[in-house]
This record gives sequence, C-alpha cells and structure tokens, in this order.
Amino acid sequence: MNAPFQSGSLKIATIMGIPIRVHFSWLIVFGIITWSLSTFYFPKAAPSLTVRSYWISGAVAALLLFVSVAIHELSHSFIARRYKVPISGITLFIFGGISHMKSEPSGPRAEFNIAIAGPLSSFFLSAVFFAVYRMAVNEIVGALFYYLVQLNLMLGLFNLIPGFPMDGGRVVRAYVWNKTKDFFYATRKAARYGQKSALLITFFGFFLIIAGMSGGLWLMLVGWFLYNSAHASYQQVSLQESLSGVKVKDIMVRDIITVAAGLSLDEAVNDYFLRYGYGGFPVVERERFLGFISLKEIRGIPRVLWKDKKAADVFVPYDKSWEIDQNSDAMKALELMINQDRGRLAVVKDGSITGLITRNGIAKYMQIMGR
Repeated sequence: MNAPFQSGSLKIATIMGIPIRVHFSWLIVFGIITWSLSTFYFPKAAPSLTVRSYWISGAVAALLLFVSVAIHELSHSFIARRYKVPISGITLFIFGGISHMKSEPSGPRAEFNIAIAGPLSSFFLSAVFFAVYRMAVNEIVGALFYYLVQLNLMLGLFNLIPGFPMDGGRVVRAYVWNKTKDFFYATRKAARYGQKSALLITFFGFFLIIAGMSGGLWLMLVGWFLYNSAHASYQQVSLQESLSGVKVKDIMVRDIITVAAGLSLDEAVNDYFLRYGYGGFPVVERERFLGFISLKEIRGIPRVLWKDKKAADVFVPYDKSWEIDQNSDAMKALELMINQDRGRLAVVKDGSITGLITRNGIAKYMQIMGR
C-alpha cells in the first residue's frame, strides 16, 4: 500500500522492467546537498579551486547520491523478483527510496535476502568508490569520491537500524518469523522496534539542537518519518490479520441498489443519495452494468442543471480494474480500492453486477465482528 509515495512523482527511467520515479521532494534533497557541498565541504577539501568548480562538484555528488539510492532499491527489487515478488516500481523521495512490492515475501528466508540486499549493495558501492578515491589524482575528484564512500557507508548502516520498515527491521522480522512461524506477530514486533528506534533518533536529534550541533533538525524529521511509517505498518498488519481468511463474498452487499442511466441528477440526489446515505451507486441500463456515480461527479455539475443532466452524462464508466471475484480475499479488495483510489468495487458476472464491496462495508464488518 504504497500508493501515496507514487503520487506527485515523475517517471524518469525503466530498469529491468521496473519503473523508476522521482518524487518532487527529492528536489529539496538535491538542492540542499548541492548547496552544502559547494559552500562548505568542497572549499575545505580543495581550497584552491573556483566557486564554479565547487557548484559543479556539488551537483555531481548529489546526482551520484541519487544513483546510489537507486542501486540500493534496485538490489531489493532484483532479489524480490527472484523470489517471485512482483515490483510495481521504485520511488526516490526526500528520505531515500522505496521499492513498491505488490505482495509480501513467501517466507523468512526470502524476507531476509530481500532486506539485506540493499545494505550490502551500499557497502559494495562504498568499497568501489573508495578504490576510485585511492586512484584519484585530482583533489576535487578525490574529495568527491571520499564523500561518496562515507555516504554509502552511512546509507548501508542507517538502513540496518533494527526497526520496521527499515531493512534492519525486515531482517528482525525475518528472524522472528522464522522462530515463531507467525508472520503477523513478527511484523508487529519489528514495527514496535521501529517506533522505539524512531524515538531514539528523534531524541538524539533534539539533543544535537540543544547542544548547538548541526544535523539535529534533520534527524528529528527522519525520526518523525520512521515513527509514522512504523505505526502505519503496525496498523496495516493488524488489518491484514483481522481480515485473514475473510472473502469478498463474506462482506459484499448482495441486495444492490442501482441507479438507472436515464435518471436525472435531481432524482438521483433526492431518491438515492439523500434517501440511502451512500456515497455512490452502480449505474445500469437494461440490467447492464455501466459504471459508478458518486457525489464527486454530481458536485461537479451546477445545481441549476441537475434537472436536465442524466446519470448517463456524468457517471464514471466501468473499468475492468474495479472488478473483483467473490472468492478473492477481502484484504486484496481493500488494497485494490486503495491503489485505484476507489471507494467501492463490483462483483460482476456475465456483464451484470452481482455484488458490491466498499471500504465502509469492510470497516462495518470489522466493527461488528469485533476485529
């Protein structure tokens, strides 16, 4: 469920069939790194060069950091695909990068190997850059690659922090999963470690600020991000556990209220939306399912036109990706709704809608069942 990371991002390349995207927040990192290196680091490392050389070196270093993070994430993705875990893409953003896995690893061994691949690739890059640094004959080139040596070493070590969703947290999950044979317990345990690690990072950042040292604010931001990520992971696995074994047919609405395509928007609002209180309805014509109409589409039409406009004029046409089989897992339906940004999915048979599953329906089911 990583869709939020993909929004606001731009696809820049495809490697091994995996789309690489850059989130707009990465521009902030690029600017900060370029500025700090050209203003502080390179003038100290190579004091005899021009300002232009410092800025060019800073930009090159920022780009190579970009490449380093991309290789780190590609390593995760490469190993994941070897274990037949589908990857929808990689997004680089302000706090690093993320590989969007469509499913969880099949077992602890797969989890461990996928998780450890990233830090190992960073350590390998650090060794490669160190070799280049030792061979450098130009002081600015030497300073550039020495920076990349340190950066990749820190990237590898930082990701080994033993808290989910960091790579180290995934290693912890693999260990606990292998020991207890309980995926949900292992994820909750690793997520709790993640929250504790995030709090330690935040407090350390706060201490640096109080002590008047640099980097404190950044560490506090990183700690805040990791805490929220760990908390979200904990909630997600709790949801997965609650819906474990639950099928779409167990939750879906069978007595479906549909809106005729020829119905005016005025009638749709008064006779359906206000009467039943639902956020959307399937639109049909001669029992054939056409798509959905929701308050979002109706609000886009001036009220004075509601008597003249029909449901057929504003409904969102049916898309095959909004369809799910009644024997599918309810969790799969929820993930599909989130990824497609839909509030409801249709269960369709022979062109006719036979059931409807909604986010609210899943929430009510869990509330009633005490899950």
